[in-house]
Amino acid sequence: MAEILKGKPVADAIKSDIAVRAERLKAAGRKPLLAVMRAGERQDDIAYENRVIRNCSEVGIETVNVTFPADVAHDTFTDALKGLSGDRSVHGILVLRPLPQQVNSDEAGFLIDPRKDVDCMNPENLRKVFMGDAAGIAPCTPEAVIEILKFYGHEIRGKNVVIINRSLVLGRPLAMLFLAEDATVTVCHSRTEKLAEITSGADILVSGVGKPEYFGKESVSPYMTVIDVGINFTEKGMCGDMRYDEVCDVVSAISPVPGGVGTVTSAILLRHLIESAEFGI
Repeated sequence: MAEILKGKPVADAIKSDIAVRAERLKAAGRKPLLAVMRAGERQDDIAYENRVIRNCSEVGIETVNVTFPADVAHDTFTDALKGLSGDRSVHGILVLRPLPQQVNSDEAGFLIDPRKDVDCMNPENLRKVFMGDAAGIAPCTPEAVIEILKFYGHEIRGKNVVIINRSLVLGRPLAMLFLAEDATVTVCHSRTEKLAEITSGADILVSGVGKPEYFGKESVSPYMTVIDVGINFTEKGMCGDMRYDEVCDVVSAISPVPGGVGTVTSAILLRHLIESAEFGI
């Protein structure tokens, strides 16, 4: 039976550290503050916003909500964003996406101070990640993958890593993070030929294709560590890209869905915020 790489112990360790750092900042007269911007009343946005606020409250981070109707004018939204970016009392900005069509998301991203960009919306942070600049804030999910592997003591250096995702929010920045850890990286996608042959030769396999239970035992091998980043909803509920029960009987370790990477991703966002507050923005 595979080792189950649950996200909660990882997230709890991160949040415990954040709580200590937040208390230290408050003692020094600096209150960590996250601004959450939302346009519209999408239920999934509101649910995520409430979850972020609850997580912040648990670790001593204050929040401010900046909300607009779905038909907000582009200039109204971006003016508010510029105001938050220039406000020294605000240490992090989270813009809930997707934004309404009339608000240019690309332009909005550039308006966020890169140090306050807790969710890597400003392309400047991606540029730094790709340049190997440690000052760059990577997207939360790629960082969560690395965090899980390290927490459970899985060696990365020198390992053969296969990532099935080529997006700018997961696959590509994750490849850069693995390279920074001296891994050898292959980036694949849903159109890669002979995909199972490639994946089965990996030491570490990260899947984020977003196809429910798409991969089975033909895609894995013993001694492999699998990080399933897929989030899919079916009639049976939430599941990952892996046929979990089938793969679990073969591989050495695997992260579950739900209860895996997503939990850690939320904690990483809070760590970005506390790092910004410590930096003195």
